[in-house]
Formats: sequence, structure tokens, C-alpha cells
Amino acid sequence: MASFDDGQPIFMQVADMIEDDILNGTYREEDQIISVAQFSKTFQINPATIVKGIALLVNEGILYKKRGLGMYVAAEAKRIILEKRKSRFFNELVTKLLEEANKLNLSIDEVIERIRQGKRS
Repeated sequence: MASFDDGQPIFMQVADMIEDDILNGTYREEDQIISVAQFSKTFQINPATIVKGIALLVNEGILYKKRGLGMYVAAEAKRIILEKRKSRFFNELVTKLLEEANKLNLSIDEVIERIRQGKRS
């Protein structure tokens, strides 16, 4: 069972879990995702929290509802998620990395070399 991080609202973690399932191929375009009731039972989360996470993905064009049938993965979902995550990666993680490197007087070359070393391991 997934564990949830106190540092981020649970509904956002639910959305991230569904996005991860789309990225890793568990759900493909036009696949139906797990129902709110199943999600709630499996992860022991309030259904309203799950609905909030799903609504976030609907607003982003990642999921859509088929009335009476459930929630489905949109045709462009994977592309939307990749664009969003790349943007978050560069705007949040890389920016913080470079700020910290600057504080430590590390050159860009040193940072890149460390990244390459980490990638080889």
C-alpha cells in the first residue's frame, strides 16, 4: 500500500499517483481508471479527497468523465503530464540545485560532473 507524505496535501499525492500510473503504462489513453470507491477502499482515504485529486486531473485535461461509466485517461494525457513534470523539474529542482551550487561556490562543470557520476552508478 502507498504511504502518503505529510509535506504535500493528500489529494495532490492521489493525482500524482494516477499520473505515475499513466506514465508507467498502467493506464493508457482511453483506459478507465480505478473507481473512487475502489481507490478509497484500497488506500483507506476519504472519497472526497480522491474526488478532489481526480478533479485536479480533469481540470488539467488528463482525465475526463464518461457519464455513468467513470473516469478515463484523455488522449493527450501522457504528453500533458510530461510537459508539466519537465516544467516543474526545471523550474523547481534545477533552480534550487543551481542556487545551492552557487552558495557552495561550485562551478556548473562540477555540478554536471556529479550528475554524470550519479547517472553511472
